[in-house]
Formats: sequence, structure tokens, C-alpha cells
Amino acid sequence: MPAHSDLVLVATLNGVRTLTMNLPKRLNGWTQQMMARFTEELARAADDADVKVVVFTGTDPYYCAGVNLGGAIKLTSPRKLHALLVAHNEALFRTFIDFPKPILVAVNGPAIGAAVTTASLCDGIIASEKATFSTPFAKLGVAAEGCSSVLFERLMGADNARRMLGPEGWAPTGQEAVDIGLAQWLAPHDALLDQAQSLAEGWIAEGRPRTHRGNATLDELREINARESIEVANTLLGSPFLHNQFKFLWSRKKRGPALTFLALKASRPLWKLLL
Repeated sequence: MPAHSDLVLVATLNGVRTLTMNLPKRLNGWTQQMMARFTEELARAADDADVKVVVFTGTDPYYCAGVNLGGAIKLTSPRKLHALLVAHNEALFRTFIDFPKPILVAVNGPAIGAAVTTASLCDGIIASEKATFSTPFAKLGVAAEGCSSVLFERLMGADNARRMLGPEGWAPTGQEAVDIGLAQWLAPHDALLDQAQSLAEGWIAEGRPRTHRGNATLDELREINARESIEVANTLLGSPFLHNQFKFLWSRKKRGPALTFLALKASRPLWKLLL
């Protein structure tokens, strides 16, 4: 694994700070270390007067494979674990909701789960022709997150939101994402970052402030995120999700994390006594 400082590559040009998630062997999945690193860099960009716009992207071939829950779920009391999951989920999305400067997300490849929903919380999405957008929450037995329960319908209409968030689990391509309104721009893969830089510099020239898509207000997104975070924690501790995670991790020969999920599932009948 790269050193902590190398998990996010940082470059600045003409007022544009580009942050590149750099864990390609794990498909830029959001480990605890990765989330800590990009949170640090976003905070630095927010405080740097010379940074006017942030471009957020990933090292090929993936944009991001989503959150690694193995690091977030541990054996502890049900009440404490539920509270930790609520706080963890809410804080992740507040990082993007509360960021004070425009963020342009350059999706260079497959984006999964929270990688998609956090992108929709930013000012704009430019997609590579190699991009796909997957939110398989229904398949995993998890509640919608990142304000997607409200924002997706506003951005792309009820039918397309249902296709992405529901049992179908539709994963639109970059072109399809533009067609339905999830993304605003499509770029040839090799020109993605150049076009993102040009768009960001255009935002600076026009003095664009931080905006939220779907005519959402800051307070509204915070409220939706808080509500969804409770629902997400409820479903993450449900038997279907715990069982599916055990099976998945066991199939990947990740015995320790797999047994954690199995132990949580097996102990669920006792949780009422422990609350």
C-alpha cells in the first residue's frame, strides 16, 4: 500500500487544486486511511486562499470502488456500533456538502456507491467515456446514502433514479449519465483532466461560488444526510447485509473480517438484551 502521503496526489495550477485518489491496486476504494487523507487535503484546499476550485479524480483504471466497510464495522456493543456507523456515514458526506469552494468531479472510470453519491453532492461531474456509475444499494440491502434518496430524482427524474437505486441496479455509462442529467459533461478519456482543468479555470474566471445541484440548500442536504445516516446504520446492522458481507469476504479469503460479520449476525438475537 502507498504511504499515507501518497494515497492522494496533489497538484495545483492556475488556482485549481487537483486531488487524485491513488490506490489503484484496491481500485481507489475508500479505506479509513484513504478517507482520512482526502479529508485532510480538502480541508487544506478550503483554507488555501490561492485555491479557487478543486478537481477530484482517481488514478486509472477506476475512479473509486466505494467504501471499504471492513474497516468501519467492528465487534462492539450494538448501541455503540450503531452510533459509530451513523457518525461515520454522516461525516463522510458532510465533507462534501460543507466544502466551501466549487468541486468538479472528473470520473475517469467505474464509480461505485458513495463515490457516485458524493460526486452528485459536488458542483459538477465530467465523465470519461470509460466511466460508469453504480449505486447497488438495493442489491446489498443497504439504504440509499449521500442524499441520493432525494437528489437523484431531482437530477435525473424518478424513473432513472429508481433504476439506479432500486433492484435493477442500473449502472449508466458516462454518455448515459450525461443523457439523464447525472453528469454534465463527457470527455475522451485521454482528455478528461485537461477538459476538467479548462472547466475549472472557467469557473474561476466567472467568479462562480459553491453551489449545490438540484436546487438543494445547504441546510436541506444536511438534514437529508442526517436522516439517511440513521437508515444506513439500521440496514448495515440488519441480518441480510451482515450475511451477504460474510459470504462475500469469505469468498475473497478475508477470514478475519468475514468472521466479524458472521459473529455480528449470530449475536443479533441477543442485541435487545444488550441495548
